[in-house]
Amino acid sequence: MLWFWILLRIVLSPILYLGWWPRNRGMRNVPKRGPALLVSNHLSFADHFFGPLPLMRPIFFIGKGEYFTGTGLKGLISKGFFTGVGVVPVDRTGGSAGEAALQTGLRILGEGKLLGIYPEGTRAPDNRLYRGKTGVARLALKSRVPVIPMAMINTFELMPPGRPYPRLGIRPGVRFGAPLDFSRYYGREDDREVLREITDEIMQAIRELSGQEYVDRYAAEVKAEMVGQQVRPVDDGGLDDGD
Repeated sequence: MLWFWILLRIVLSPILYLGWWPRNRGMRNVPKRGPALLVSNHLSFADHFFGPLPLMRPIFFIGKGEYFTGTGLKGLISKGFFTGVGVVPVDRTGGSAGEAALQTGLRILGEGKLLGIYPEGTRAPDNRLYRGKTGVARLALKSRVPVIPMAMINTFELMPPGRPYPRLGIRPGVRFGAPLDFSRYYGREDDREVLREITDEIMQAIRELSGQEYVDRYAAEVKAEMVGQQVRPVDDGGLDDGD
């Protein structure tokens, strides 16, 4: 992770700034040291680059183990890339995927790092904001760290699904909001109504930062319908980066 972050700062940062002139704001809301939970919308593959870009410390994300288990050259490249952009594989030994992701997130925060979470659970199928999954609320209550809303701007237009390279002429950016306080709910991480209330408050904060239209449905359900599949809308936590 560290080598890629250094590469991003030294080599890629000037390219990204000169090529796209990103508009960033609110960086002072992110602590310069110690753990924090960054909760963001997820519009594009480009989020992995333009989200952490203005910060002076790396952001770690929870990712599917499949990103790291490929074979051959393709598998090696995939593992190297996702490791480099801060994705930590979920250790599913001894628990469900949701519980494993929670424990992985708590470990990352316990090490004093920044943890990034996409509460929608997957990239949005369009430029709207979708219903958040409640795993982010459980993590916020169990970790008791600062929760920072984070909004990616114009990254969907910059690099929509299926496009291998970002467009020129689009100015992306990221906005970090003021920390959210959920201390009034500490100790109630098993209360489903509390988890839903916290998650909805997080999504509202992201919406205010991003200006997106909100859709009270899960993004994965909508994406499946777009390709003619039927899915059962289940809130499975949504802590890992389900691109």
